[in-house]
Amino acid sequence: MEKNTIIDNEHLENEKKTSSKENNCAVTNVFKVIGGKWKVLLINAIYSNCPKRFGELRREMEDVTQATLTTQLRELERDGIICRKAYAESPPRVEYKLTDLGKTLMPVIRSLEDWWHAYTNCRDIHNE
Repeated sequence: MEKNTIIDNEHLENEKKTSSKENNCAVTNVFKVIGGKWKVLLINAIYSNCPKRFGELRREMEDVTQATLTTQLRELERDGIICRKAYAESPPRVEYKLTDLGKTLMPVIRSLEDWWHAYTNCRDIHNE
């Protein structure tokens, strides 16, 4: 009987660990979509002046390479955050806009910015 209690306790302990992982999974997945050095900056840039052309984004983010910018834009498009529209013109023109889903990220990003300001103010107070 004692052995069964230990096994039952281990089972409950494993369920708690799994449950804890699942609770954190949603937030982890959010950062898989918008995480990285450039994605939030791209979302903000596109939101602030929509639609945005590739060249405009490249000029605004001087430190990003063309390959990285292309990769980040493709990932945001793949994840449904932005949409890309190519025009059959010469020279070619491509514009990026936030999707309806992408627009729902703006309050989340603003909340993260507010948290950052509160965090840095709190750190400044503690460091004085």
